[in-house]
Amino acid sequence: MTAAFTSPLPIAVLISGGGTTLRNLIERQQHDELPIDLRLVISSSPTAKGLQFAADTGIQSLVIEKKKKDSPADYERAMFEPCRAAGVQYVVMAGFLKHVPIPADFENRVINIHPSLIPAFCGQGMYGLKVHQAVIDYGAKITGCTVHFVDNQYDHGPIIGQWPVPVRDDDTAETLQARVFAAECEAYPAVLRALAAGQISATGRRISWLR
Repeated sequence: MTAAFTSPLPIAVLISGGGTTLRNLIERQQHDELPIDLRLVISSSPTAKGLQFAADTGIQSLVIEKKKKDSPADYERAMFEPCRAAGVQYVVMAGFLKHVPIPADFENRVINIHPSLIPAFCGQGMYGLKVHQAVIDYGAKITGCTVHFVDNQYDHGPIIGQWPVPVRDDDTAETLQARVFAAECEAYPAVLRALAAGQISATGRRISWLR
């Protein structure tokens, strides 16, 4: 079982672009709706707009570009050594588009949110509007978002929770994306609050919420 934290949950957030998920977490924290201690933001790109959200809030940030690392092991160390140094307990992927190996000491301590109901419409190359267009093209009636622990395969780790979103007959990829993102804005904080309270239990791929 995950240990409960009596103080805010120390996290790092990984970003690649606009940082809308990071902004949601910051706003929830500022309104005392989310017990997190946002200690570090790591971006895969120096031009990621999300870096400005970190700067505006006084959160330490780093840019670590995968193309500048010689091997996956080098990239893993570059990403996780700062997290260890900052004392973070969980690493939160927020629109982070690079594949990074997960070290053993961070097993079930890295989480991601994907804009579909895994295992549908997921995997390498499935992100952003591509996911929502695929949902519409397939004729799916229900989509949503999935929060999961990250392992060393794309969108494969144990599922923590899923939030369904109906697909409307007149949806475009953009309108569907907007409604799924609204669900994401509730889903990630819900999972982080449960982790902070020690309410998430993992047994293999079976994840339970303890009430």
